[in-house]
Amino acid sequence: MIQARIPKVRISGIACAVPKNIVGNENFEQYFSTEDIDKITKMTGVKTRHIADEDTCTSDLCIIAAKTLMKDLGWAPDRVDGIIFISQTPDYRLPATSCIVQDKLGISKECAAFDVNLGCSGYVYGLWMASSFIASGSLKRVLLLVGDTISKAISPNDHSTSMLFGDAGTATALEMDDSSSAMSFVLRTDGKGCNNLIIPAGGYRNPVTQENLVRKVQPVGGIRSENDLYMNGGEIFNFTIKRVPSLIKELLSSNNLDINDIDYFVFHQANEFILMHLAKKLKLSLGQTPINIDRYGNTSSASIPLTITSELSEVLRYNKKKLALIGFGVGYSWGGALVDLGPLASIRLLEV
Repeated sequence: MIQARIPKVRISGIACAVPKNIVGNENFEQYFSTEDIDKITKMTGVKTRHIADEDTCTSDLCIIAAKTLMKDLGWAPDRVDGIIFISQTPDYRLPATSCIVQDKLGISKECAAFDVNLGCSGYVYGLWMASSFIASGSLKRVLLLVGDTISKAISPNDHSTSMLFGDAGTATALEMDDSSSAMSFVLRTDGKGCNNLIIPAGGYRNPVTQENLVRKVQPVGGIRSENDLYMNGGEIFNFTIKRVPSLIKELLSSNNLDINDIDYFVFHQANEFILMHLAKKLKLSLGQTPINIDRYGNTSSASIPLTITSELSEVLRYNKKKLALIGFGVGYSWGGALVDLGPLASIRLLEV
């Protein structure tokens, strides 16, 4: 059972970068009927999403966010001793994208850098890892870079994914601070659900072939190849409704808190129907549950920091608030974090 309480670590700032290219639902009229588009929009809540061009990778967005954040905070490159890059859309299968990022940011060679392949729960896991390293004394300043350009792995003809996902890259600065209150974490995994949100081909279990690159009509609707993202929306919904409320209750009870002690619950922006269902089930107020999926779509691992910067920047620039950060999905992997956040020296949302 993973429960952790980690003291003396501060989140000093958060920056997010999204592509300036905005794709609205009207762009899908060549693939779906107006009736289908209206139905999908009502279910997901997504009206627009930011989409990276073919030359922009996740690392590019994270680097832009990191450079802005470091400048705002006055962090010299030689004062950063850890980089954690979390994404399911890396630059290459190898080498690790974090090594490329270290060079492009001019970070000291005396730096630990590594990649983590996680999606929807990735930000929560990343905070746990970064804060653990800092609290142990191994590292003093860490750049947590989290994001995905998942649109590159989606068939435009797949009704379950094409109008849902957007792209974003984020950077979070963490550092040692003896006066900071402890962060608390609960983390969970159930790999039996792995096939319900998956890109079936492209790895070494099922390498790319000419045959599995071909997009075909699927029995459950839509057209995609085995190198495109597949999602069983019904099973993802069932998993979320079963696992997330109990995770939140465990996270709160382990800290002797209740719902009303939390200023904001920042959920992974899976889809609006799921978010509204969770809020209703947990009896959360609308003011407690910031949502941005209508404008950015489901940005996978980036969705929690993106929601913080897009919806809470004015509050967190000047005030300290208690946040519950809840990530859940692909893997299945899910986790929650309780953090006291703010006032932040830097909280930025960039369109690039």
